[in-house]
Order: sequence, then structure tokens, then C-alpha cells
Amino acid sequence: MGHICEFAVGGMKVMFATYPMAFHTPGGGEIQLLAYQKYLPAQGVNVTPFDLWNPRFIEHNLVHFFSCVGGSSHFCGFVKQLGLPLIVSSSLWITEETKDLYPIGEIRTQLNLADCVVANSDMECDMLSQVLDLPRDKFVTVYNGVDDIFFDKPSPVLFRQEFGIDKSFILNVGNIEPRKNQLRLAQAMQAFPDYKLVLIGHVRDKAYFEELMKTAGEQLIHIGPLSHESELLRSAYQACKAFALPSTLETPGLAALEAAAQGAILVVTKEGSTQEYFADDAIYVDPESVDSISEGVGNALSGQLTTSDVNRLEQRVRESFSWSSAIRCLSLVYREVTSKKEIKIK
Repeated sequence: MGHICEFAVGGMKVMFATYPMAFHTPGGGEIQLLAYQKYLPAQGVNVTPFDLWNPRFIEHNLVHFFSCVGGSSHFCGFVKQLGLPLIVSSSLWITEETKDLYPIGEIRTQLNLADCVVANSDMECDMLSQVLDLPRDKFVTVYNGVDDIFFDKPSPVLFRQEFGIDKSFILNVGNIEPRKNQLRLAQAMQAFPDYKLVLIGHVRDKAYFEELMKTAGEQLIHIGPLSHESELLRSAYQACKAFALPSTLETPGLAALEAAAQGAILVVTKEGSTQEYFADDAIYVDPESVDSISEGVGNALSGQLTTSDVNRLEQRVRESFSWSSAIRCLSLVYREVTSKKEIKIK
């Protein structure tokens, strides 16, 4: 299907579903799902979250499933047995080198079931098609977006006062787990003892968090999760010296997009599709190297990116990566899929 983005009109009813534990510690995928649900009605698409006790599959024009977590193929297979069109959001970065770390057979089965796989970048589409040996025209890019509230800039003082933070700090927003790589970030931050490392997010891996706390000591401030709509979250982006997301992979990381919309300097992983979004206006690091992360933070603090660079990225996010733009693309995907599919309810 390639890269689609045009205006779409008309009425449609779509069921959203994901794996059962997704909203226990919600991350970028769940924020994306909720944003789609919020903005799709403006394109004439009504969204119903899957209700285990009253699923009502046959009342919908199609089912959109989010994630490739193990076990998801069973749900997707049932949808196809009903004869309903199926969209899957992959949000997944697998390479030839890392594919053995995943249940690759099950993921291929799930994505092969889909009438269309929605990925967050052309790079993700290309990579999944190649690694999973699936037709490239099964994949379509719908770029991630930023909620309009992230173009509103509150005072940095709000965050500092609320949490009693008076020192300069580097900010990381994301669930605390190995993929987000906060441990290596904490190790890299030891080269900057005058700066705090502030983490905002759920603890998804308790053992990893305990190791992180031991490593970082008093340099680390863990705020815990903040509501995505919280003014304090936007104030944190305003208050930080730089935003660091050196994950083992990102596609590209909603928090990084939000930080860019707030005008923060970005230090992000080079793994995944970050460069398709941020181009030359971010500092890229090797997530496997503490030295690389440390160098990236140092470059951010020393002014490698100019105010002009930061402003250019902020403007690009505003113009190209809004949820309104993403929803127009997604609604067209829905209509193309349903127009080609004769629905037979069994």
C-alpha cells in the first residue's frame, strides 16, 4: 500500500483491541491507541474498545489490533474467521541480527493474517517486510503524532516547584525497563555529577529498577508516572537541559516527539526509525555504548545543537507529526481496506 496520506470522509465503525495487560503500565503504543480513538470521530470513524464480556464483533466494519505481543495471533485469527477486515499496528523493530530474540514465526503469522499492517515509518515497513518475508504492499506508514496540548508551553517553574528540583537535569520519560535503557543512561550520567537524572514513568521491571537505583544513587530522581495530559509533564520538558531516550530501539518514541514539540534538545537512539522523524536536528547515540550515550549528553550540554536546530525540529513536528494528520492517513487506510473486502459474517 505504500505511504498514504489524503483526506477521507464518511461513516465507519471500528473495533480497537490489544493484548490484555497493555494498560497495566501504558506506554507509547497505548497513548497512540487512545489518540486514534480521540481524533478519529472527526474523520467519520467511530471507535469501540473491545469488550471481553460483550464483544459485538459483527457490529463493526473492521477490527484494528495494536501490538505483536505473544498470543495476539489467536485473537487476530478469530477476527479473520469471522470474515472481518483486520488492521494490525506493529510498532515493532526487528532486524536480521535481532530476529532470533522474538517469536518470529508467530509474529509472521499474525501480520500475514492482517489485510494491512500499519507501521510508524517507511523504515519500519521496509524492515518488517524484508525480515518476515511478507509483501511490501501489505505495509503502510502512518506517522506517529503529538497531541495539540504539547504545543502549549507552561512555565518550567511548575515542575521544579512541585517536585523540589533546583539543580539542572537530564530528563527521560518512559516505562522503566531494559528496552528503554535507563541503566546505561544512568551510567553515562556519572560523567556529569553536577546534573540530576530525572525519570518519569511506570516501573515495568522491578529488578531492573532496583539495579538502576543502586547504580545512580542520589543523582537519580524517579517521579513515577504522570498523566499524559498533565501540565507538569509539559513543564518537565520545558525545565530539562536535554531529553534523553537512548532506547535499544524506538519507532520513534512518542515522548521524544512530545519533547521536540516543547522545544527540548533531543539525545536519542540511532536504532529504529528515529532519524526518519528527527533528521539532523537531534543527537544520535549507540544504545549499547555507555561512552556513546555520555558523549551524546555532553554534546547536548555543550551546545552542539543550536537554537535554530531546535526551532526547526519543533516546527517540523508541528507541521508534519500532529495526530490530526495521522488520523487523516489512518482513516483512508480503513476505507481502502474495507472497500476491497467483502465482509461475510459466520
